[in-house]
Order: sequence, then structure tokens, then C-alpha cells
Amino acid sequence: MATQYGTQMGRLRNSAPVDLPMAGDVHGRVRVFNEKVALAAQPTSDNIEVARLPKGARVLYGLLDSTVSLGSATLAVGIVGTTGKYRAAAAFTAVDTPTLFGPAAVAGEPLAAEEIVILTIAAAALPASGTLRVMIFYTLD
Repeated sequence: MATQYGTQMGRLRNSAPVDLPMAGDVHGRVRVFNEKVALAAQPTSDNIEVARLPKGARVLYGLLDSTVSLGSATLAVGIVGTTGKYRAAAAFTAVDTPTLFGPAAVAGEPLAAEEIVILTIAAAALPASGTLRVMIFYTLD
């Protein structure tokens, strides 16, 4: 049976001298942008800014958690011009249930420039009350 290696383990195990991976790939510190959104019937014409990520940040995943169901409203998580970069528009009806998101295509890749992460509301307005927590976990080392 042959031993296979992922990219980083291959660099550590199969090169002489050892080709050290970047800290963002191995043993990097995880940071979080933790945003609290007060739900107040925000309409579908609005975007909500929820994070500022520095150039070079590697987004690992995001987390949504709400004290109320968002009903028939849909949320996309992304940036201006690519509103579904981190989460395609979808309903979020889970109450007090932290829910992860993050497409594999962008997870762990360094940002070429600073990004302002936005929520794009569609289908219906957000609820009139409650709290939505949005957390973006990333590494910058």
C-alpha cells in the first residue's frame, strides 16, 4: 500500500531541505470577525456589512446563528460584485443553532485585497426583532 500526501504534508515529508509551508497553512492562529446584527425588518433593497478582512487573510469558514427564524427571507454572504462568494442565497430558519458555511473553492485561499463582507437580503425583509450573529473565521499568519 502506497502512502499518499496532501500538499502541506508532501512539502514537509518529501523535500530536502524541508520546504516549510506558510503559517496560514500549518499551525496558523485562527482569528474571528464577530458581528452582531440587530434584526429590524431590514428590506431586500439593503445590504448589511458584517466584516472587514485584511489583504492576505485566508477565510476558513463562517458561522450564522440567530435568535429567531429569518422566515422566507434569504441571505447571501459575500462581497460587492460577488454576493454569494462565501454563502449562496438561501433561507436560514434554524433558531439558536450555529450553522457553518464556506465554499471549498475559496476556503483557505489568501485574499488579494481587503474585503468588506456583506449580507445580501432577498425574497423578503428580515424579521422585525431578534439578533443575528455572523462570524468569519480566518488566519492571517
